[in-house]
Amino acid sequence: MTDSELPGEQRLFIGGEWTEPDGGHYEVINPATEGVVGLAPEASRAQVHQAATAAREAFATWSRTTPEERAAVLDRAAAIMQRDFASYAELAQAESGATTGTARGMQVAVSVARFKRYAKGAMEPVETALPPQISEAGPMGRAGVLGALAVRQPVGVVTCITSYNNPWANPAGKVAPALAMGNTVVVKPAPQDPLSVYRMAAALEEAGAPAGVVNVVSGARPEVGEAAVDSGDVDMVSFTGSTSVGQRIAEVCGRDMKRQLMELGGKGAALVFDDADLDAAVAGTGTTFAFYSGQICTAPTRVIAHRAIYDDLIEKLKTYIGYMKVGDPRDKGTVVGPVISSAHRDRIESYVELGRKEGARVVAGGERPAFDRGFYVAPTLLADCTNDMRVVREEIFGPVVVVVPFEDEEEGIALANDSDYGLIDYVWSADVARAFRVARRLRAGGVGVNTIGRNMEAPFGGFKKSGVGRDVGSYALHAYSELQSIVWPG
Repeated sequence: MTDSELPGEQRLFIGGEWTEPDGGHYEVINPATEGVVGLAPEASRAQVHQAATAAREAFATWSRTTPEERAAVLDRAAAIMQRDFASYAELAQAESGATTGTARGMQVAVSVARFKRYAKGAMEPVETALPPQISEAGPMGRAGVLGALAVRQPVGVVTCITSYNNPWANPAGKVAPALAMGNTVVVKPAPQDPLSVYRMAAALEEAGAPAGVVNVVSGARPEVGEAAVDSGDVDMVSFTGSTSVGQRIAEVCGRDMKRQLMELGGKGAALVFDDADLDAAVAGTGTTFAFYSGQICTAPTRVIAHRAIYDDLIEKLKTYIGYMKVGDPRDKGTVVGPVISSAHRDRIESYVELGRKEGARVVAGGERPAFDRGFYVAPTLLADCTNDMRVVREEIFGPVVVVVPFEDEEEGIALANDSDYGLIDYVWSADVARAFRVARRLRAGGVGVNTIGRNMEAPFGGFKKSGVGRDVGSYALHAYSELQSIVWPG
């Protein structure tokens, strides 16, 4: 993306109008070049509340549209995103620092796929017939038969607060199912890369989404997100981000009993048994370094390796890292791009230094790559770790993998479960029966058995401090709905 192609001063999107922000604009920085990608709007609290009010007003009509109408809007939006795919991917890359393959295949392409999926999802039945109940005569009335339906109704106005690691797929995974169910949304994008989310809003506007159905308000100040949560017009908050921020959001939601969907931190354990395909386990773990430069909560950042293969696994991981090119995400062959900001780079580096002090052995990485510009962190492997180390227990959210040894199955399971997090764990073993047995005992919302792949119809969410609720596939439609029962005499 050249300077002449960079976005100018972006405006807020409130009630179907592109609105000048009360707080002016702030610079969105390219993590690879440290250049300015564009100027993002800084909303005031009043403007955020105005967006929520617009969504409340639009809900009355949008929630009563037919599934066919909602599906048509989502389908048209997907077609517009596909039409403008190249420019969207360039913007996403400039904002987030993603490699070309990631920006195209895992950001914009996933967004298109999710809008198509929930266009179909809008047509899924929302009524479930329940078995009739035979009631004896008593204080509640005469004997009879009662029929019943369980009906999924839209929640109302949903605030969607999105993560910086994927400015297309993450918002799409919230906005598309919420709209499919008949909700209206206020989207508060991550401050680091909000410009892509405004492009999504423009696509929905062009696709025919009525005024107020989709609203986007951004800002670098915490007050913007706080207003998107505490507005009295908001019925539900869907948040992806850190556990600490999620806890604060939950406290505010709790005061007004607002629904929550929280996808929070992760410290994925990868149990590698002595009969595992080590090359496959290494390739799976290696995705931590590559995808989003480790800025992904589903990454297997915590390898728990059987003593019998511990040394071999460490050596293979070291060799694997040696093949990973770190550099400009636009360059062909780059595997590891920058992290989102200088502050985050410093945070990751401080964890590596902490690991050294705690007694971990730095097998690979540990030094800042020699680039004149950009927020780069070398893929780093820490061995000889123990479960009491902070680098093992805390989410680093960068291209850093820690390795902890174990002696037998029981110890491996205990080490994996000894964590505040429980998003996605992994098991690597040639003994499929053992792998599934172990998977069932892991306290995690998802477990990959000999794969880091995801089934995009399977429920996604975490145990413990990794979140509340489930989405993806039809589970997302359930997440953005309330259950109502309708009962009648037979």
